[in-house]
Amino acid sequence: MHNLPRKIKVPVEEVQISAVRAQGAGGQNVNKVSTAIHLRFDIRTSSLPGEVKQRLLQLRDRRISAEGIVIIKAQRFRTQEKNRTDAIERLQCLIETVLSVPKRRIATKPSRGARERRLERKSRRSKLKLTRGKILDQ
Repeated sequence: MHNLPRKIKVPVEEVQISAVRAQGAGGQNVNKVSTAIHLRFDIRTSSLPGEVKQRLLQLRDRRISAEGIVIIKAQRFRTQEKNRTDAIERLQCLIETVLSVPKRRIATKPSRGARERRLERKSRRSKLKLTRGKILDQ
């Protein structure tokens, strides 16, 4: 297992950024100015370490296409510069999520006491539900 750097900077040359028109509120400005940012980042052709690429491609994230391209649309802010910064930060966060190796879970069995407590709760609940039946007049 290799030690990966704590923080990996994405080279700006590997990121494609295009300005598009934002959706939603914004008045007349939203129809005239392209303030939203569409960021595209190809994982396979990037200079990221192999392990990081592999983990990114295995991620179940709707922002990553089947071809291995990360697509982020940033339109939170009203200026292009803020949205560009936001898109790059979101890409950076996505990459940082796969930097740490997840701990392998060791399967364990419930203890005898835990099994007994579970069965006790089940029988108590069963008795409570039995009292909820119809009342028969005799």
